[in-house]
Amino acid sequence: MRDRPVTLAAVIGAHGVAGEVRLKVFTDDLTPFKVFNDGALTLTSLRPTPQGAIARFSQVSGRDAAEALRGTELTVPRSALPPLAEGEYYHADLIGLPAVSDSGVALGIVMLVENFGAGDVLEIERSDGTRFMVPMRPEAVPEWSDERMVLDASFAG
Repeated sequence: MRDRPVTLAAVIGAHGVAGEVRLKVFTDDLTPFKVFNDGALTLTSLRPTPQGAIARFSQVSGRDAAEALRGTELTVPRSALPPLAEGEYYHADLIGLPAVSDSGVALGIVMLVENFGAGDVLEIERSDGTRFMVPMRPEAVPEWSDERMVLDASFAG
């Protein structure tokens, strides 16, 4: 298991004058996490909003300090994420995996995982820089591991 940092939210601006920040949240539940960016930010309060969340960090004392955080990604180590059940995955675990066909032919690298409402879709970049998309469904992706993603050749564009 790779223990690279995983981005859970990003600061999109200051909120008010007391040092709170507005967050764009990339996870279903940010509440289990209190420490971000290798201890640089400690969460003291979090209020969900329709657009994301409003947060306060103990290291941020005023509006200027909050505004200086704009664009900061809030990360945790991969090991801090809850364990997964069989067949589940975190997007961060798929990004960067080499993709091969079911016959072993190298197809490219998983660059993005998108979801447009009907399920996850992988964007894979070939060695020539072109990209193609594959649904993250058993018929298209019969297997994956920490080392590689195997695609049914008929979905490889």
